Amino acid sequence: MKTIDKIPISKIQRATKLVQTGAKVGVNYIKYYGDKLVHSESDAKERLDQNNADDIYDGLKKLKGSALKVAQMLSMEKSILPRAYVEKFSLAQFSVPPLSAPLVLKTFKKYFGKAPTEIFDEFNATSVNAASIGQVHVAKKDGKKLAVKIQYPGVADSIASDLALVKPIAMSMFNIKGADSDKYFKEVEHKLIEETNYLLEIEQSKEIVNACAHIDNIKFPAYYDEFSSERIITMDWMDGIHLSEFTERNTDPVLANKLGQALWDFYMFQIHSLKKVHADPHPGNFLVDEDASLIALDFGCMKIIPDDFYTPYFELAQKETINDTELFERKLYELEILRDDDSTKEILFFKDMFHEMLSLFTQPFHTEEFDFSNPDFFAQISALGERYSKSTELRKMNGNRGSKHFIYINRTFFGLYNLMFDLKASAIKINNFENL
Repeated sequence: MKTIDKIPISKIQRATKLVQTGAKVGVNYIKYYGDKLVHSESDAKERLDQNNADDIYDGLKKLKGSALKVAQMLSMEKSILPRAYVEKFSLAQFSVPPLSAPLVLKTFKKYFGKAPTEIFDEFNATSVNAASIGQVHVAKKDGKKLAVKIQYPGVADSIASDLALVKPIAMSMFNIKGADSDKYFKEVEHKLIEETNYLLEIEQSKEIVNACAHIDNIKFPAYYDEFSSERIITMDWMDGIHLSEFTERNTDPVLANKLGQALWDFYMFQIHSLKKVHADPHPGNFLVDEDASLIALDFGCMKIIPDDFYTPYFELAQKETINDTELFERKLYELEILRDDDSTKEILFFKDMFHEMLSLFTQPFHTEEFDFSNPDFFAQISALGERYSKSTELRKMNGNRGSKHFIYINRTFFGLYNLMFDLKASAIKINNFENL
């Protein structure tokens, strides 16, 4: 894979790169209008989506940092974006062009004050895994194989400016309006700032390891403070294959259920017992080892779940609440889905919309055991998302609704559901976490 010798760091450099990307998208639309004259509109639209996805991802992967992280987050929303975007943006999870070896050595010395060869017995300056915020290198110390994650230069300093640049696009995509819309972007900005603080990530990682070590069939690396800093993390090297690679080759349903139960228990225990959850459940953050155990990595994105959100959120997931019209409406107001300034038309529309969505999405919580391998369940979710994404009535209404906590909690559940489906886990005990 081609390496990168420099990353745009200043606000002007990064804005220029996004403007260049926008110009390419503009050209793609000109081609699209001509394409529609000689081909069907659906074929022309498919080519437009593919060309735009290619050009946007090509621009973001050179920027890295927050802009690329947002693309990664969007890749998990399979019901919102066209397939071409999902497939292209999903590369941001664990497959982007890495920094070149000279830039790695320069960056390491800047962050740590020493060259890696002054700290480790061996250090490979060629990355084995590159993502949106940092990349991983193999090192050895006293015979132990280690993984060293190095943050890209300038990432932490460009978060606010990056989000300011992508904000208009996001507001248009999700139809967000109103003066209080900043709460959503501030939530994302706050989490991204946390993700660039590697000392915080080490603290959070140790906390999760200590709290979840008793869960069956899941493993974690150990972390090394003496070889880490605010922009560098050193941990055990964990042997295994990415979860996505495992799901592609696995044909054993017993193994799928074993890993699926471990993954489900891991998340339910965090959510319900710790009230703090690993809010970045994509395949790049999980490995499967030769013992068929799940390995959980990267605890930079942790979401605390406050009680005043946790209680109505999970009450709303109960079948009794969904079937009680008055109680259902009351919970929608508690969670800021319905607003005091809504018109009668908006109240009726969003009550019906969220009733339909929650009746489907909360089905796993209404049974003792659930089949996440059922393609019909996910096809219904996808169809529902696609229908509302094309709703002209919805586009006329203010999409600014829901507590800011929805962003990362819903992201967690969407990601978890997708991982469970990819695993083809078919016999998952939903409340097994209560026995942990």
